[in-house]
Amino acid sequence: MTKRIKTVLITGGVKRIGLSIARLLHTNNYNIIITYNKSSKQAREILNELNKKSKDSCKIIKVDFSKIQNFSDFSENVLKYYGRLDVLINNASRFYPTKINQVNQKSWLDLIDTNLKSPLMLAKIFYPELKKKRGNIINIIDIHIDPPLKDHIIYNISKAGLLALTKTLAKDLAPQVRVNGVSPGAIMWPEADENKTQKKREILSRIALKKIGDPIDIAKAVMFLVEDGNYITGQNINVDGGRRLNM
Repeated sequence: MTKRIKTVLITGGVKRIGLSIARLLHTNNYNIIITYNKSSKQAREILNELNKKSKDSCKIIKVDFSKIQNFSDFSENVLKYYGRLDVLINNASRFYPTKINQVNQKSWLDLIDTNLKSPLMLAKIFYPELKKKRGNIINIIDIHIDPPLKDHIIYNISKAGLLALTKTLAKDLAPQVRVNGVSPGAIMWPEADENKTQKKREILSRIALKKIGDPIDIAKAVMFLVEDGNYITGQNINVDGGRRLNM
């Protein structure tokens, strides 16, 4: 068995897209550190699954990025597991609508702290380690930042900010650290939309490839940027089946 050397931190990596990224990178010989908040059952399941395949190759950390104050303590906890970090994947995200009359400080802090502030602070705190390893940062963004989703004011701002952060970090952390984004389109049906047939038809009609994507499509884009995109930084890859052609 090949010895695992490189380590990746995936925030919010126990479900959906984050889970698919964790599994693919683990298959490609990375040690996996995954954060989770409320999904304790899923976290234990992926921990057992990956460690069964390769002993001591996965760790999990419970954290709420909308409330975390001490990022230094968090980074120390991460680095103590495998002694290094090569890839940071900012996947953890909050998503819910906020109409103009629903905007308040609580929803602002909840969405901005998780979707934008935490990726910035994690990049800052892990930069020295990533610089030593000539590592990568991948931010999971969203195709719907332009044009924005109706009635999702704060979410749209947070993800538009994450795109700007991606390009800014690519400049500021070069040449040692590459920073890129991946923007999912329709990847799996949201749980709230599973029984909304008309809405599904409307979404599919705007996708050039006429099908919903799979989390593995995002994972493969991430894998490409990490492993093969050695001359790529400051970019955002839309993985959307051509949805942006008909926005």
